[in-house]
Amino acid sequence: MRFRHFIKPFPRPMLVLSNAPHRGGLSRGNGFFFMGVPKDYSGDYRKDCLAFEREHGLKDFVGFMTAADIEKVLSIAKSGNVTAYVTAGITNPAIAGEEPPPWKPGTINIALVIEEGLTVGAMANAIMTATEAKTYTLLKLGYNATGTTSDGIGIFAFEGNKEWAGTATELGLNIGRAVRKALEESLRKWEEMRRASDSP
Repeated sequence: MRFRHFIKPFPRPMLVLSNAPHRGGLSRGNGFFFMGVPKDYSGDYRKDCLAFEREHGLKDFVGFMTAADIEKVLSIAKSGNVTAYVTAGITNPAIAGEEPPPWKPGTINIALVIEEGLTVGAMANAIMTATEAKTYTLLKLGYNATGTTSDGIGIFAFEGNKEWAGTATELGLNIGRAVRKALEESLRKWEEMRRASDSP
């Protein structure tokens, strides 16, 4: 059985900072993908992501995985030079610093494409700002959580001199707006899908 996916190629390589299961860390990427997996997935993620990349003719792509129905929950929001691509599933909500609940499949993936030139420090700052926006959105919508136990995030930008991406900057403002809008929309879609599956 094949699971749906989303592939985003870039016109030219971008600098990447991520915790993605495929090509995570600091690197250069030609794009990224969200790869769908079954809810009971327990495979070799390194092998499976590499096979996915090769099967689709991709090279040097950063890869995220999710058991959420990507076609139904993917949300995209743009603010300024920032575009957020989000897939949300929150069957395993968690609060940082507290013992996590029994594991269930559920992941919030955030890929931010920033069409500006940033330092690596600014990219780390962007992760912080995006995470703050994610947590605020969850609390605002009534989830008693700061995230899930398997969240993924990736910052894609051009290499440059911009040093800051915090909440006091225009870039940080755009990051927050894009993440909040895309995540709220993705969670709404996920909730609608969950309610539909629970109905008789």
